[in-house]
Amino acid sequence: MATSSAPSRERIVAGAADLISRRGLNAASIRELAKHAKAPLGSTYHYFPGGKHQVATEAVEFAGAAVSRRLREELDAGPVEGLRAFLALWRGIVVDSDFRAGCPVLAVSVEEPPAGEATPELAAAAAAFVEWQALLADSMRLRGIASDVSDELAALIVASVEGATAMCRAGRSVLPLDRVGRQLEAVVTAALP
Repeated sequence: MATSSAPSRERIVAGAADLISRRGLNAASIRELAKHAKAPLGSTYHYFPGGKHQVATEAVEFAGAAVSRRLREELDAGPVEGLRAFLALWRGIVVDSDFRAGCPVLAVSVEEPPAGEATPELAAAAAAFVEWQALLADSMRLRGIASDVSDELAALIVASVEGATAMCRAGRSVLPLDRVGRQLEAVVTAALP
């Protein structure tokens, strides 16, 4: 079967998520997004007529969904196992990229939008954070942790792991994730009935 040499839409989205995780959104032009995905600029505009905002939004949605899939798989075994998988995912990303990549969802979240306006990629980032928290909280509720405590712990987990991932990149060390992981695991374990 003949294969097309044209890049797939999915490859462009995945490449954009990777580039955003490395450089942030404001530092990535549509031309750089296409180049990073090894895609012709024309193909990028063909697939994403909305330009940079469209490809960035889909990249954030792609990254958010990938993390959600991993969490769903691991949370079946329980909240501590899900937490460990969440930590291992980000640890792998920072180590495998030699501390050059982090979370594209966080990268979009911390950049100032143009003129303070809400952007679709920022809305996609907010939705990803909400989904990750909901998955973690639901897992804790299923194991008998009260709803209000589960919601607060889920927010603590996502915020702590995202912050620790940024600290790992800055300090070129996995120590922040390891320290945060030990403390979060102790807190979740203590909350279990």
